[in-house]
Amino acid sequence: MIDCQTEISEGRRFAFGQNWLRFGTLIDEERIAGARRSLETALGTTDLTGRSFLDIGCGSGLFSLAAVRMGARVRSFDYDPDSVRAAGRLRQEFAPDSDWTVQRASILDTEFVQGLDRADVVYSWGVLHHTGDLWAAMEAAQGLVAPGGTLYVSIYNDQGLESRMWTAVKRRYNEYGALGRQLLLTGSMLYLGRHYPLRAARQFADRVQGTGSRSVPRPRGMSRKHDLVDWVGGYPFQVAAPEEVFAFCRERGFTLHHLKTCKGGIGCNEFVFARA
Repeated sequence: MIDCQTEISEGRRFAFGQNWLRFGTLIDEERIAGARRSLETALGTTDLTGRSFLDIGCGSGLFSLAAVRMGARVRSFDYDPDSVRAAGRLRQEFAPDSDWTVQRASILDTEFVQGLDRADVVYSWGVLHHTGDLWAAMEAAQGLVAPGGTLYVSIYNDQGLESRMWTAVKRRYNEYGALGRQLLLTGSMLYLGRHYPLRAARQFADRVQGTGSRSVPRPRGMSRKHDLVDWVGGYPFQVAAPEEVFAFCRERGFTLHHLKTCKGGIGCNEFVFARA
């Protein structure tokens, strides 16, 4: 397995973990509650007591923690060592005595995956499309779902030409230095906010002047600022149309129980599948 830090230094991978470490300083009970609500809505339950929860690409660890709060036994792993550090810090702060393990590993590491137990809930939100091999990662993830279990994934929506454009932006972000990255972030923010120019301009002015207001949690307990950095820098980057994900999982014996799309726009389509 190629070292994550080598890939980052060579501009072939975004430093996801550094972004998650910064986001981790914002996590509080309000954000944890938001993450938990999103899990409960998608899974159709408020209680995971006695169930195993596997978090593939745990990032900050926020959703692993939400699953712990729902009663699950949680195992989390991430390829980026800084993400592992971020999740470990969150565990130490909010759930030090919980049945929750965090480790560094890759979903594309066949030997590691074969050594895992199947889980009642396999969760991977916005991760598999950043591995560099989306469909191999999907294959590995679905194979970890226990009989009668649940696969909960989100995959970037395929927008055709615009997705190709964002691929180029992301590649350049990871090749550029600090100034180039800031210019790409600013340009992307203005582009994404082009339908509400006054609000975008005001946010940009606040950011330049350092007078922005407290970071208000987005849906799922996330942060607009950190989501922007993740979006612009997130490379490797692959996309899939909803019907591709649906067909892939149906062919492997899964039934779709929940679907939330980004309505054809930028972002992730969210799927919850049940295994017979």
